[in-house]
Order: sequence, then C-alpha cells, then structure tokens
Amino acid sequence: MSNAHDHAWHDHGGHDHGGHEHHAHGPGGHSHAPANFGRAFLIGIALNAAFVVAEVVFGLAGHSVALLADAGHNLSDVLGLVVAWAATVLAKRAPTARFTYGLGGSSILAALFNAVFLLVVIGGLTWEAIGRFSHPEPVAGKTVMIVAACGIVINGLCAWLFASGRKGDLNVRGAFTHMAADALVSVGVVVAGFVILMTGWLWLDPVVSIVINAVIVIGTWSLLRDSVSMSMNAVPPGLDLKKIDAFLGSRPGIVAIHDLHVWSMSTTDVALTVHAVMPGGHPGDPYLGDVCRSLREKFGIGHATIQIEIDETTVCALAPAGVV
Repeated sequence: MSNAHDHAWHDHGGHDHGGHEHHAHGPGGHSHAPANFGRAFLIGIALNAAFVVAEVVFGLAGHSVALLADAGHNLSDVLGLVVAWAATVLAKRAPTARFTYGLGGSSILAALFNAVFLLVVIGGLTWEAIGRFSHPEPVAGKTVMIVAACGIVINGLCAWLFASGRKGDLNVRGAFTHMAADALVSVGVVVAGFVILMTGWLWLDPVVSIVINAVIVIGTWSLLRDSVSMSMNAVPPGLDLKKIDAFLGSRPGIVAIHDLHVWSMSTTDVALTVHAVMPGGHPGDPYLGDVCRSLREKFGIGHATIQIEIDETTVCALAPAGVV
C-alpha cells in the first residue's frame, strides 16, 4: 500500500503521548473488576469451601445424593471463584513485549474453564442420581433440610457480593449466577428434605438431584456460549456490527470504511480496528478523538484503532469483505 494508507490513530487510555497515539479511559474501556471484588472473591471462596465440607459430611451421613450433588456444585464454584479471581488479578498486569495486550484474555479462559468444568461435574452427579432409582438409600430428611437452609444464607450472601458487577464482567457474572443458582437450588433441597421426612419417598432425593442439575446446566449454558464466542474473537454480545459500521460511515469526511473488526480482549475490554477512507486528508487528532469517545459512549468500545486512507484510487488489500 502507498503512504496514503499509513495514518493510524489509537484510543485506549487517558494520556496524550503525542503523535497519533492517544489514550482515554471511559465506560466499556479498560474497566477491570473493581478492587473490592477481590474481597468478594475471598469471602465467597472461604464460605463456599467451608460449606462444601459440611455438605459432604452430612450428605454421606444422611445418605443424600441431592446434598452431595449440591456439594459437588459448590466445589466447582470454589474452584471457579479461585480461577476467576486469579484471572482478574492477571488482567491488571501491565503489557509485556510478548503479551502486548496484557493478560486480560485470561479472564476469558477462566470463564470458559468454569463453564466446562461445571458441566463435567454435573454429568457425574446426574449419573450417580440415576443409579439411586434402582438402589435407593435411606435419607435423613431433617439433616438435609438444616444443611440446605444454611446454603440459602451463604449463597445468597455471596450472590449479593457480586450483584453490582454482573452486567459489566463475564467473570463476575459467572460468580453471581452460580451463587444465585445455588441459593435457589438449596431452597429446592429444603423442600425435598421436608417432603421425604413427611412421606418417606426416597425416590424424591435423586429426582431433586436431577432437577437441580438441569437448572444448573440451563444457567451455565449462556456462560459457556459467551466464553466460547469471546475466545473465538466474536463480536461481543449486545453489540451490532451493522450499527457500528453505519455509525462510522456517517462520520463527516468518511466516504467508506472496510476491514472493520470488533472483539473482546478480556471479559471487560472491547477492541475495534477499522480502515476509514477520507479523501480530504487526515482530519487531525481532535476529530479522531471525538470518534473514539463516541465509540466508548455508544458501544462500550474502549480500545479503538482507526487507520486513515486518503487515496481512493489505491485499493487496500484488506478492503474486500471476505479478506481477513
């Protein structure tokens, strides 16, 4: 390509370093999980780890596969919280010569790991529950009720700790979803324990276990879908590429755009690159700064790179829509 294609402008922070490099923080930009979520992760991990031990002990003593199913799920939550917390810490590490975007992508891997691990655990617990139909065991309904009631309180508290960040970070959303689902599941276990205590219907325990697992799978599916999409550099959920295309194409001076890409660098950061054809010449940093600020405010895109092409007669190698 000719020199007419070599004007690039970047927006990803809050300080002007001269030339065509400009940085600006804003909504949807480099807004990693706030520091107070570190405490939320720590509390959630400690409470759930203690609760897992209690559920395993009383589940085995009370011969309740439903209680063990909930313990297995809570164990996966503990591991999930540890991985998610580690990812939020790594995401704050400064970029290096090798990882030029930093380690924010680890948060995507954490979300994907959590979703897959949870589904594997649920598969094993469901298999165990099915076996209980042919080999039912006595269930201590009262013990099940008491332990599950404790779970409602613990998981409800943990869900509350993550509630404020569930819309801005897939990792935090995963933590919130798991904790909220656990609280709801514990309600079901309490009801099952009461019915078993009153009726002696032992088959109800594996039935409740399977229902719990089904609820968890449904709740986990969106986490799996979104984390897989992010790992494949898909356009983030909630963003419409056509609207972004139309917005950029409508900016004064831009006659055409091509090679538009939008993807997630982490569970909180969205990036964009695009080539903009502007025959009138380079519009200057203030103009491009305004475009990037608008991308942040309208679409939550905090890391935008815009390449200006001023010669319409020179065909860019990346102009065809099918070229990557």
